[in-house]
Amino acid sequence: MLEELNCETVFTIPVFGGIGISESTVVTWIIMAALVLLAIIFVRNLKVENPGKVQLLLESGIGWAEDFFRDVLGEKGKVYIPYLITVLIYLAVSNLIGILGFKPPTKDINVTAGLAIMSMVLIEFAGYRAKGVKGKLKSFAEPVAVVLPINLLEIVIRPVSLCMRLFGNILGSFVVMELIKAIVPVLIPIPFSFYFDIFDGLIQAYVFVFLTALFIGETTE
Repeated sequence: MLEELNCETVFTIPVFGGIGISESTVVTWIIMAALVLLAIIFVRNLKVENPGKVQLLLESGIGWAEDFFRDVLGEKGKVYIPYLITVLIYLAVSNLIGILGFKPPTKDINVTAGLAIMSMVLIEFAGYRAKGVKGKLKSFAEPVAVVLPINLLEIVIRPVSLCMRLFGNILGSFVVMELIKAIVPVLIPIPFSFYFDIFDGLIQAYVFVFLTALFIGETTE
């Protein structure tokens, strides 16, 4: 189990003294390649009239996601919907890829920290874009000036919270499943796998992007 928890270096690029490429990075590249390939396959025969079942299914899914995020973000934040849908798809696939024998990238705290930092940058950028520099700086002292330190701390607290929530839940699910497999027969862990590997992974992807969207909606109001 301890070996599985470690993020191993797969190979090293011989520049700048050697840059190690971790297993989570390689798996992320595989996920990216697979998603790009699937996108090309699914969109190559799109039709305006008499669309196929696959096209209707994809349009329904994207339409639902856009409506959901628009309700959370509001009109000012709808420009960030494509990014949020992209992160949602990536996280869902990353959390589920363990079923295929790969190590989920989200078990690497560097991956979840990177995603959280990206969310933090996007949240702050959205605030400055919606309110302007003066309006955004003024919002740190709202509703009263005494909360200024707390509002400034939120800039750091939010990404840390997003990072640790995602990393902790995915790692916790993995540890629980490994313990179950170690102490019970082979067939018994299957129902638990549906929860910890599938349901919980999808829930964590949803929670991450939902909270990011919620914070963007708050900062653009």
